[in-house]
Amino acid sequence: MDRRLFLKYLTAGTAGLFLPRTGRSSPLPGGTLDPTSIPKYTAPLVIPPAMPSTQKALRGIGNTDYYEIAVRQFQQQILPSGYPLTTVWGYGSVNHPETFNYPSFTIEAKWRRPVRVKWINQLVDASGQPLPHLLTVDPTLHWANPPGGATGRDTKPEFDSTPGPYAGPVPMVPHVHGAHVSQESDGYPEAWWLPASASDSYARTGTYYDIYKPAAEAALGQPWEPGSAVFQYPNDQHAASIWYHDHTLGMTRLNVYAGPAGFYMLRGGPTDAVGGVLPGPAPALRDQPGLDYYEIPIAIQDRAFNADGSLFYPDTRAFFDGIEGPYIPESDISPYWNPEVFTNVMVVNGRSWPVLTVEPRRYRFRMLNGCNSRFLIIKIAAHPLAERPASAALPFYQIGAEGGFLPAPVTLPQLLMAPAERADVIVDFTGLAAGTELYLINEGPDEPFGGGVPNSDFPAADPGTTGQVMKFVVGPLKSRDISTPVARLRLPRLPLLGAASNTRQVSLNEMMSMHEGFDGPAAAMLGTMESGVPVHKMWTDTVTENPALNSTEVWELHNFTEDAHPIHLHLVQFQVVDREPLEGGAVRGPEPWETGYKDTVIAYPGEITRIKAKFDTAGRYVWHCHIVEHEDNEMMRPMQVG
Repeated sequence: MDRRLFLKYLTAGTAGLFLPRTGRSSPLPGGTLDPTSIPKYTAPLVIPPAMPSTQKALRGIGNTDYYEIAVRQFQQQILPSGYPLTTVWGYGSVNHPETFNYPSFTIEAKWRRPVRVKWINQLVDASGQPLPHLLTVDPTLHWANPPGGATGRDTKPEFDSTPGPYAGPVPMVPHVHGAHVSQESDGYPEAWWLPASASDSYARTGTYYDIYKPAAEAALGQPWEPGSAVFQYPNDQHAASIWYHDHTLGMTRLNVYAGPAGFYMLRGGPTDAVGGVLPGPAPALRDQPGLDYYEIPIAIQDRAFNADGSLFYPDTRAFFDGIEGPYIPESDISPYWNPEVFTNVMVVNGRSWPVLTVEPRRYRFRMLNGCNSRFLIIKIAAHPLAERPASAALPFYQIGAEGGFLPAPVTLPQLLMAPAERADVIVDFTGLAAGTELYLINEGPDEPFGGGVPNSDFPAADPGTTGQVMKFVVGPLKSRDISTPVARLRLPRLPLLGAASNTRQVSLNEMMSMHEGFDGPAAAMLGTMESGVPVHKMWTDTVTENPALNSTEVWELHNFTEDAHPIHLHLVQFQVVDREPLEGGAVRGPEPWETGYKDTVIAYPGEITRIKAKFDTAGRYVWHCHIVEHEDNEMMRPMQVG
């Protein structure tokens, strides 16, 4: 959101506009549940188990782990016991019905041992008929558009009057975020598909599904059956914390908010050879019940709920900035899309404000910001309502980012994490007395983030709701901690990229509404630079990011908006080079936690952020902002390698 517009509403004291878009303590419009009425720290943190592979003989796949994973609708206890169940979506093994969960079980992968997944869209009811979306689908965006048929799919439709929400079968295409993979298996936004039972009155597959299917079938020797696709991940990259989620064109914000996402942990290889012992174990296949885990994935998301337990997500643009129309086609404002969404309940691993009992020893937490729009500044504090900014009760020792290990552990009082960023950290509870209580708090804003210090440059998250994340309670030590103290850990040195053969200048832009009387954004966009001037580009414009095969490039991300954007490049893991003010000034190097490989970087407003990557696989991919509301409305561009 244009921060000037935000300040206008703030200073006007219009609570009906200010409170909804910040997600603070008040209930949100639409009959949502008051977050202050929800008890905190009553349910234990869920630790996602490992996803079981499919015990099925396939010819010719050799040393490959094979999974058949579907996405389904089900109910789950996200709110505390005694509150209604919540209908969500999640991935699970079709051969193991008990594995369907939000968030989804973790895919455990080994270096250079391929993983093959038959992904199946099973968003159908008990009779096998396709289900509608749980949330309001805006058909005025450039989106998958199944009702457009073969000629109108993957377009921005035209209307004679403002349409109602789309209520047909749901398109899905999974993307393993951070994977080094061929184009056919990347989860291209136009490679979606509907459930097999969808009627022929809809386009049943996306444009690139039809393009990729013959090549994938020939390469893998396995058919793409109706309602499914087969992707293969070579796992030939650095060991890292990866994750998977939906990536459908113009619907990612809705599909991911409904639940389907999970971790993908790649282990082994020379860049996983740590000098010392890291805390463990992590959940693995065939674990016995009651096993204690000291490596734990933690996915943090914000959500809102209705009184009946259902997910709340805004169904009108008026939620964001009060614009009640006219909408498309009488203006350039989409009726249901919101530029950002900040909700008021913090959910960790599928439970609201959970509690984790820890031993007085070292733990390894694989942390993910899984929020749609919210930047997190997380800290371990001694009290949940400590004055912000709070003093850190324990530090984080960050040992890795999205693309693998850092050169050495970095001691941090807090973690700044943009949507989709991951942080591999060690927290040392050694020496704490049994009964000690600590709190994971959030000091990031309940609004768009532009950098700065909480309660100085922006209001910190509401301490009573979104400012709290989860609780730690120290219990007795059950066994000796054999992990290596952080000071003695030696992390593997990941190879650096060579000199760049090309520098590419791109821009981050905001398209304000052109409708008279409106003062708000119509879309967020990417673009190029020509003679120092940003040139806005739409999703359908000719490809401008086209690195040569095996080239190493520096990308300069020029941010002309008033907010920070997490920029994600598919296919590659890159290195952060530096940042520089747009108008000139001191150049500063990467932050200490950015000195390894990454796939998502924060591009701050008014700055040029430089990253360097090697593009070693030919194909069509994308780059985009990972504020998924932005991504769904033009802040995504195709990228053609080779």
